[in-house]
Amino acid sequence: QVQLVESGGGSVQAGGSLRLSCAASGATRYFNRIAWFRQAPGKEREGVACIETIGPGTYYADSVKGRFAISQDDAKNTVYLQMDSLKPEDTAIYYCAGRRRYSSTWDTVGAYEHWGQGTQVTVSS
Repeated sequence: QVQLVESGGGSVQAGGSLRLSCAASGATRYFNRIAWFRQAPGKEREGVACIETIGPGTYYADSVKGRFAISQDDAKNTVYLQMDSLKPEDTAIYYCAGRRRYSSTWDTVGAYEHWGQGTQVTVSS
């Protein structure tokens, strides 16, 4: 079983940038999609961005379009989330998740079988 490990979280002021990494213990293509989710205190976990590991597809939540970018490096078995123009409302624990099963939606939490431990992102105003 391929494991996922996030890194790159931290504290930043509004308008700043962070890059999150999701390192897979095996090939990222073990999954057909890898996504980033986030969960703020008292809120449900929500999808942020997703990438098709074989194919050109990327998907974003409306709240992050134009500010966040998801990418993958096959040689490093790593998926990245570049986060620019960060806002206080982006504060959350960010999770990396991988999926092997097909699903018609990219942001359904229950469709992902594999999860990382999460990394905290805090944006101050």
